[in-house]
Amino acid sequence: MSVEVLDGATIVNYVEDEEAFNLAMLKELQSLRVFETHYGIDVKPDPEEIAHVYDSLFVQFDHDSNGAVDLEEFKAETKRMMLAMANGMGFLPVQMVLEEDGFLKKAVERESTKIKQLLN
Repeated sequence: MSVEVLDGATIVNYVEDEEAFNLAMLKELQSLRVFETHYGIDVKPDPEEIAHVYDSLFVQFDHDSNGAVDLEEFKAETKRMMLAMANGMGFLPVQMVLEEDGFLKKAVERESTKIKQLLN
């Protein structure tokens, strides 16, 4: 984990970079972990809880109601959530603790790389 400074524009610019966002979504969908309750240590969840969580996910993500979440559906919902987060943050810098391989960390890294390229 690391402490980073970001704003809504950091997230919006990352989501609008189709190539970077698509690559991240593919990787994330392939390694999706639904149950992680204690900072990386999984506990055995209740079967009813599992059913409820997956039902909720499918309602939210499965746009064509085919019982599966494909890459396009996953990208669309993740993009919607990230843009809502950016909208809520606004354009004032916020300091946050970010997970190393998380979406927000990738957005900050992308922005830092672009700034370095502009300065060189």
